[in-house]
Amino acid sequence: MGVSMTILGSGSAGNSIYIEAGESRVLVDAGLSPRQLRERLALIGRSPETLSAILISHEHNDHIRGLKGIADKLGIPVYCNGATRDAIREILEISLNLHVFHNGATFSIGDIDVHPFSVPHDAQDPVGFLIQTQNLTVAIITDLGHVTTLVTERIRTANAIVLETNHDRQMLIDCPTRPWKLKQRIMSSFGHLSNEEAAEALKRVLWDGLHHVYLAHISRECNTPMLAYSAIKAALSEAGAQHVRALLTYQDAPADPLIIP
Repeated sequence: MGVSMTILGSGSAGNSIYIEAGESRVLVDAGLSPRQLRERLALIGRSPETLSAILISHEHNDHIRGLKGIADKLGIPVYCNGATRDAIREILEISLNLHVFHNGATFSIGDIDVHPFSVPHDAQDPVGFLIQTQNLTVAIITDLGHVTTLVTERIRTANAIVLETNHDRQMLIDCPTRPWKLKQRIMSSFGHLSNEEAAEALKRVLWDGLHHVYLAHISRECNTPMLAYSAIKAALSEAGAQHVRALLTYQDAPADPLIIP
């Protein structure tokens, strides 16, 4: 059974990941506009009409922006926990085909097993996901202020990790366009991971079966792709993990797909 994953877009303007296993086709978050979602799915030969489900990690706009024009219009099942369901209903003021999961409890969407787990972020009840298929296990942690013991334990069996490398700490501190209150929020334990924090977390979960790390949610104002990439590559080099490939993700275009025949 073939498996593929494509990060359609990642960043503060919108996040969405497409995962396919056999006949099961899932989006993890729908933070791009409906038009962008449709256009980027078309680039990989897919369309929203073929989706089996959409998983939502939390209710921030850069993770739910496309729900109204995609899930609501097409009747696609949306999976989230109870607190996120309530927040989505209040924010979007629409009645979606919502299915509630419980953090820590695994459920299946066809050939895809989904294990949601709690992460520390300033939303109602945010989660990361461990996505398991016959040929690939993917961990997705793109919005969290620090990596807890729980997160470490949940992601240590992944073959691929979508890992937040949001900001360079000094660039964030020096950023002239962001108020200090916002900087404090981003750097807090419920904000976003810096390059260095992501690199340290990655070293704790390295194993022989991990082969791909995608650098996600890179800030345009307070980071650069090369700074993020350099931090992760340095961590991999220090750990002697030559078998792990670091890959960039992009806000304006899909990242290189991961395909397992």
